[in-house]
Amino acid sequence: MSEDSSKTTARSWDQPEGASFGEWMEQRVARFETRKYDFDALKFQADFDPKYRRGQMRYIGTGGTGVAKDANTIPAGNFTFSTMVIPAGHEGPSHLHTDVEEVFFILRGKVKLVLEKDGERFETILTDRDVVSVPPGVYREEINIGDEDALMCVMLGSPKPVTPTYPADHPLAKIKR
Repeated sequence: MSEDSSKTTARSWDQPEGASFGEWMEQRVARFETRKYDFDALKFQADFDPKYRRGQMRYIGTGGTGVAKDANTIPAGNFTFSTMVIPAGHEGPSHLHTDVEEVFFILRGKVKLVLEKDGERFETILTDRDVVSVPPGVYREEINIGDEDALMCVMLGSPKPVTPTYPADHPLAKIKR
């Protein structure tokens, strides 16, 4: 074995040197009581139009918002996991991820999902316990059409996805973050 191949890069799921099994596992538990919704992660969208105001609660990794300064999350190895609250009448603007699939699991509420690719459009309504997996390269937009806050789990297939982009003709495409 060469000297280079004997060195390995630590992965997020490797037990830290000197940590007991219990200490290691406790670091991999994210409790609801220690989280709060971050309405600032996507504030630049809400500043443009209040209908885009929504909150993210990160559990594993940065989520699609890429908030790396949140030390209260479990480090991501292969995916991110968060919850998102979308107030009634609000929406997540049309955007796409070029590098990962994105999963939305609706815990509570009524969300209109709009998907677009190459000029084709697909719309559906998702309600409690419905799930969708959106492939990379497909624009997605989530609109809360219910009377209450919609709550959903969001997973992305990367520990730190490439920052999403908006359609060229969308007003948010011109905003600098």
